Amino acid sequence: MNQEILDEIRNLDYSLISEKIQNSIKEKISQIGSNGIIFGLSGGVDSAVLAYLCAVVIKEKTTAVIMPDSKVSPETETNDALNIVDGLKLNYKLIDINQIHNEYYKILEPEDRALGNLRARIRKNILYYYANSKNLTVLGSSDRSEYLIGYFTKFGDGASDVLPIASLYKTQIRELAKFLGISDQIISKKSSPHLWLNHDAESEIGTSYENIDVILYCMLDKKLTRGETIQQTEIKPEVVEKIYQLYKKSEHKRITSDIL
Repeated sequence: MNQEILDEIRNLDYSLISEKIQNSIKEKISQIGSNGIIFGLSGGVDSAVLAYLCAVVIKEKTTAVIMPDSKVSPETETNDALNIVDGLKLNYKLIDINQIHNEYYKILEPEDRALGNLRARIRKNILYYYANSKNLTVLGSSDRSEYLIGYFTKFGDGASDVLPIASLYKTQIRELAKFLGISDQIISKKSSPHLWLNHDAESEIGTSYENIDVILYCMLDKKLTRGETIQQTEIKPEVVEKIYQLYKKSEHKRITSDIL
């Protein structure tokens, strides 16, 4: 993988970026006329960045909801999320979704992937319940890497009113996290949506986020062909092709509904 391209992706003014995102969140709340914002906090780097950004400008109007499924979510992940809200003094709710998921399991015919994605949809239902009852705006924590390759559950973690960090690749999110003072333990941990036991994002996708970001950056930002991307990134052709196909085949996930 071409390190120079990765460095080019990472080399941004994160002070300016954080200020821009924070101002955009405040403006959106004012425009919508909501009482504040709400988002799911997993203990991963994406939602941690959201928490830190919101704590600076709208702390009193921010609610974080921590929603592990005790059957599959690591306790360390929940503890990381609790440490974040404790350190930032954010309002939060802790809801174990295991009992809710079990009620579905009793009724529906079992299919492992569908039941995994159901966890993401249960979490989003909870967020929108509180958003509805308290007039709050739901923030999504998708980054650009995952958004572009469709690595999210449609109408689950992909559903939100606002996507504040979806213009930033995962490697940029990690750099922003460093700027915000988020612990290296959170920044360096393996990404996971925790939809099933021992769920690992990079293992499921089949390559690293560094590769994903370099490929997407070359194809979408630099407008290179797949052949040019392979040549410049020095990444195996089959990996470049896989990321391209994930991008193309997930277009439907970035559209709420087709109007026929």
